[in-house]
Amino acid sequence: MKKSDLIVIAVAILVLLPFFVSDAVYGTFCDLTRRFPLWMAFLKFGILATFGEMLGQRIKTGQYYRKGFGLLPKFIVWGFLGMWIALAMSVFKFGIPAFMEKAQCFHGVSAAMAGEFSGLKLVGAFFVSVMMNTSFAPVFMTFHKICDLHVASYEGRAVALVHPIPMRKLIQEVNWDVQWNFVFKKTIPLFWIPAHTLTFCLPGEFQVLFAAFCSIILGLFLSIAAMRKQ
Repeated sequence: MKKSDLIVIAVAILVLLPFFVSDAVYGTFCDLTRRFPLWMAFLKFGILATFGEMLGQRIKTGQYYRKGFGLLPKFIVWGFLGMWIALAMSVFKFGIPAFMEKAQCFHGVSAAMAGEFSGLKLVGAFFVSVMMNTSFAPVFMTFHKICDLHVASYEGRAVALVHPIPMRKLIQEVNWDVQWNFVFKKTIPLFWIPAHTLTFCLPGEFQVLFAAFCSIILGLFLSIAAMRKQ
């Protein structure tokens, strides 16, 4: 274990510890999440998903940060993607249960989704996760990959944020073999559907946060995908 690993572990403990030992910090977090859901989603994903990519760098190269990584642009891109995810989660977690009841599949599933954990809530969360991960997730994952290629084309410089994304060019640069056979066919059914089923079983104020924590796992998946490509 390197010195940088010990520093990262120490920082993580210092950041997370107040949430477990201070009711005021925990209460403030929940209040801010309810009052400013999109901006809090920006921060959660900006911080945690970017850290996930840094962790992926550590696995691939032995370093958390290298020249050209693009810390600032990745943070901003992930922040706005986090806002998009938060909106999508709200649409799916209310829309799918409403449709299930309208189709007379599971009576009372909407109320169950808003209540304490139960078997019916688990069923509803599973269907929400399946629909979100088979419709929204592939589009999101592909767009994130394109944004990643765009930032890399500017060697991680923040100027990438003010230049239009050449979609036609970059979409051809996506490794579709890895994107389809690994990211879509393996990570979605084996990880994301179960993970988001658990996500939608949690209280509302923790759902986006847990999804952001899952993005750290995404960083690991991207690293594995990159090594498979090599």
